[in-house]
Amino acid sequence: MDLEEPVDPDVDLHVPAQRRELAWHHGLILGVIALGGGLGALARYGLAQLWPTHPGRFPWATFVTNVLGCLLIGVLMVLVTEVWAAHPLVRPFLGVGFLGGFTTFSTYAVETRGLLTPGTIGLAFVYVAGTLVAALLATLAGVQATRTLTRERVST
Repeated sequence: MDLEEPVDPDVDLHVPAQRRELAWHHGLILGVIALGGGLGALARYGLAQLWPTHPGRFPWATFVTNVLGCLLIGVLMVLVTEVWAAHPLVRPFLGVGFLGGFTTFSTYAVETRGLLTPGTIGLAFVYVAGTLVAALLATLAGVQATRTLTRERVST
């Protein structure tokens, strides 16, 4: 491997601070992301098995998974950026790994495509818009609720 060629296009190897981004601890971070992602995907799979989606019907399991995952991302981000002095591996494990593996916007896209058939096109649009709106509102609700609850605890 030629060390003059960047490994990551966002890292300039001629800048020492950016070169340090490629340090050994990246392997550890990737490992906790992979572990969290696997566990999150297992949790999503379990939910999908308990609540299967039938062709031509609203995909409730995926909808709930994505909305719940977004709510939890809102909670997590407030906790690790405003409340706790979190360990450096918490956010990669829980945020990128577990919640990244738990939420499934690729399945959302596939299920939307499956609903784009005569008789369910309207449902497809409800699913697309409903998921986007609900996921964004869930993230905001998670952030707001966590800020409110943690401020009340700190002030008492």
